[in-house]
Amino acid sequence: MKKMKILAIDYGDARTGLAISDSLEILASPFGVLHEKNSDRLIGKIKAVIEENGVEEAVVGNPVNMNNTEGERSRKCVFFAEKLRQSVEIPVVLWDERSTTILAHNLLSQADVKSKKRREIIDAAAAAVILENYLVFRKNNSEKL
Repeated sequence: MKKMKILAIDYGDARTGLAISDSLEILASPFGVLHEKNSDRLIGKIKAVIEENGVEEAVVGNPVNMNNTEGERSRKCVFFAEKLRQSVEIPVVLWDERSTTILAHNLLSQADVKSKKRREIIDAAAAAVILENYLVFRKNNSEKL
């Protein structure tokens, strides 16, 4: 399995969090939050991040319901991932992100990040949690990939 830089995307209607791995797929670092409601402009900004950072794969968080059904938020993420897939020349993977925002909130609380600052970075932190989970999966399933 080839190691590569991977971009995780926590897609939202107004704010989209990003995280990028190192090229050895060891670290998942929050990259930032894009404030964009227009999906075409958002995809343009994500394409720029991909090109400027040498990203070779993108992972879009998919908030599947706890009972494994697809709700409205999940459908929006699936649609966004498909639109992104048509706009970039790298693989775009959907990844189950159940509870990542809750986990990110808990991690930031434990780190004593104040609520105002937390609001500014929660989406990037959630993207980092998505990416960490995906990197663990890749490491544990490298012979299958």
